[in-house]
Amino acid sequence: MRALFASRIPHKMKKFPKEYREEFHVFKKLDTPAKVQDFLETLPINFERGGDTCRSPRMTLRARKAHCMEGALLAAAALWYHGKPPLLLDLKTGRGDESHVVALFKERSRWGAISKTNHAVLRYRDAVYVSPRELAMSYFHEYFLDDGRKTLRSYSKPFDLTKYRGDWLTSAKHLWKLIDVLDRSPHRALAPRGIKLRKADAIERKAGKLVQYMV
Repeated sequence: MRALFASRIPHKMKKFPKEYREEFHVFKKLDTPAKVQDFLETLPINFERGGDTCRSPRMTLRARKAHCMEGALLAAAALWYHGKPPLLLDLKTGRGDESHVVALFKERSRWGAISKTNHAVLRYRDAVYVSPRELAMSYFHEYFLDDGRKTLRSYSKPFDLTKYRGDWLTSAKHLWKLIDVLDRSPHRALAPRGIKLRKADAIERKAGKLVQYMV
């Protein structure tokens, strides 16, 4: 895993590759996190009907659809295009549920998140959170199964894509290695072990079934 990361020695953030700026010209107008989120909303959800995918931003733009990881990578690339660090936040769940990934951004020392999801929850977060942990906690009560069991268990430290050695921006291959590295990166627990969590109410569960795109 170490070979996939650049040195941890402090350095000036790498700039968005100059040779790709024309190819990603669509990012030019996406100069705020809110505009990036609005753009993501124009892309249908990738239901992976032909099999699992993890496309790079280049391939996602060509496919014109995205799931949460692909959306987070595309958002991170757009932020990077405008000189902001491309950061991911992995929200890891317990058994029986799927993790979620968002792109992090920071404004005036506060954290926010750009999110691609098909549901009415786990969405965009304005930059009002004092730490990534506080932001991750904002998703805690939204994250539950159909029977109401809450499943969010931990969150990653901000994952800096400029330190990842693989080609995450333009690769034609699926980014399975990146998913593995993100999954194995340092995570911190959100709730103490053994705590008894109350299930989401029936009205919450009903609202949680609201989706943007039908399968």
